[in-house]
Amino acid sequence: MRDKTHPERTLDCLVIGGGPAGLTAAIYLARFRRDFLVIDGGESRADWIPMSHNHAGFPEGIAGIELLDRMRRQARRYGARIERGTVSRVEKTDHGFRAIVEERVLRAQTILFATGVEDREPELPDLRGAIRRGLIRHCPICDAYEAMGQRVGIIGYGACPVREALLLRAYTDDLTLLTLGRPFEFSDDDRRALAEAGVRMVEDPVDELEVDGDRIDAWRMRSGELLQFDTIYSALGRQVRSNLVRPLGVKCDADGALATDAHQRTSVDGLYAAGDVVQGLAQISVAMGQAAVAATDINNRVRAALPVLAPGEEASPAR
Repeated sequence: MRDKTHPERTLDCLVIGGGPAGLTAAIYLARFRRDFLVIDGGESRADWIPMSHNHAGFPEGIAGIELLDRMRRQARRYGARIERGTVSRVEKTDHGFRAIVEERVLRAQTILFATGVEDREPELPDLRGAIRRGLIRHCPICDAYEAMGQRVGIIGYGACPVREALLLRAYTDDLTLLTLGRPFEFSDDDRRALAEAGVRMVEDPVDELEVDGDRIDAWRMRSGELLQFDTIYSALGRQVRSNLVRPLGVKCDADGALATDAHQRTSVDGLYAAGDVVQGLAQISVAMGQAAVAATDINNRVRAALPVLAPGEEASPAR
């Protein structure tokens, strides 16, 4: 496949992902006057956030879609190029990387990988609407405060829901663990901790979830009992979007989350990662901090190629 854009051109950095991590990197790289491109697949998890109240600087809260829009405008203010597209393949070369973006070939000295994760969702009509209304939630660290005093259910299986349940118990005394079919895999210590915390466990699988006005109805499969909740937290797990770079031999954990060092460098030279695709706490503020660290290290790595301004010469926007 021929490069239909600039056959000889090599970007300083290709940013893959247009969520909070990728856009923070774009702001930094643009202000560093780097030659880079952001490829945004349009699937940021932040786009689903109805209102974030724990993101510093927004005392009244901010919707995820508005935050992303503001960040794109801020990056473009300094000349950042952000394009909608899909990267289908990434290859390591002697001088960096080669990426296939639909019908184009892009070459870059470095890549900042910020593709995030995808939540495994319950089957529910108008799922996005239910999330925007706060009926379905995913992150008690982000919004348990908004569920304070409500009737809260947690759907999950395996051992995943235990940590979420014990965190949420500080916000409500009406908390129920539900499973959609697969059994819980709690240890005796887990069961003891949940019982002592006053968390109800319903091990009869739930057959169906329904939105009923401002509540969620859950029907027990065997008994037919109706359980009603103001909010349900989904603990069905997440799919880490790391398949694109895993063929490079990058180090990752069993879930596919990438391992990075203190500079957000992965085990593959020149490949950086930031945001939810990285091992650690999945929070917007963490993603932004990681992206700032990565972008700064990328700038230091390729800085020698930047021309020095003559006295009195005005800097132009990022290329």
